[in-house]
Amino acid sequence: MAATNQHAAWAEHLQARLSKAAVVHSDHSLAKRTTLRVGGKADLYVEPANELDLAESLRFAKERSLAITLLGRGSNLLIRDGGIRGVVVCLAQPPFSQVIVEDIRLRCGAGARLKTVAVEARRAGVAGLEFLEGIPGSVGGAMRMNAGAMGSSMFERIESLRYMDLDGGVFEKSVTDVASQYRSCPLLKTHIALSAVLIGLRSSPEEIAQRMSQYSNKRWESQPPQPSAGCIFKNPATIPAGKLVDELGLKGASVGGARVSEIHGNFIVNDGNATSSEVLRLIQVIREKARTQRGIELETEVEILGSDEPSSTPPGPV
Repeated sequence: MAATNQHAAWAEHLQARLSKAAVVHSDHSLAKRTTLRVGGKADLYVEPANELDLAESLRFAKERSLAITLLGRGSNLLIRDGGIRGVVVCLAQPPFSQVIVEDIRLRCGAGARLKTVAVEARRAGVAGLEFLEGIPGSVGGAMRMNAGAMGSSMFERIESLRYMDLDGGVFEKSVTDVASQYRSCPLLKTHIALSAVLIGLRSSPEEIAQRMSQYSNKRWESQPPQPSAGCIFKNPATIPAGKLVDELGLKGASVGGARVSEIHGNFIVNDGNATSSEVLRLIQVIREKARTQRGIELETEVEILGSDEPSSTPPGPV
């Protein structure tokens, strides 16, 4: 109860420092904000209405030594059952979600849905972004994870990006000055993506639509329809992770409501009542079998956040 009261007091004080359009909740359930539909609560959940609100939220957290966690559209994410301590920030409001087309460039807010980016590019006859259509994430999350599909990746299409440090300072860099690697952008592990300029190639909307349809069909044929976090493991150097899981005989293996998809071995699906701990135990089963039977150390691609135990935040400054 003490923790709940403390979180409610934080929410009240933070809301007073932000614009009226900002959204602030205490002890906010995060399960429905992830594509896997599991996980606990955030001590404090914030949707800033603008960059000033975001900077003020960061200052509020710093004054109280609270951790900051960015939440996109919840794909490629596994939140532990105890939830996330500190402040969870989601850039879901319209000022962060704009997509503006300028010839073959698209100026995209970090909160913009990747599907929206792909659709706007198609309408404008800008090719090269079709692969984004089926990734259930946001531009900011895709930059942070250097998301990829269909042989393409996010940083191949970025020209420049804007970001904020944890003191509220805003910066802009050319993509040539930002290091990126497979499923990771180190800069955005410690900074907050605000927007990006994506660049494509001129093509006809009809040709782009045809490729998007092909990608979509391929995705639906090879990926499960049930709630999932996307690919669980990074591909080892010697074999695709899904093929490895299949060869290990683990398709259909389950722990509680968490089950390895029969369609794709690198997907763990939620049969409707899974918990995060069940997903984590199933991940461990797969990793141990890959290690003992094939000598392969599987590395998770999905980002795992939070605590196994609910918050026990002691009374402190509001």
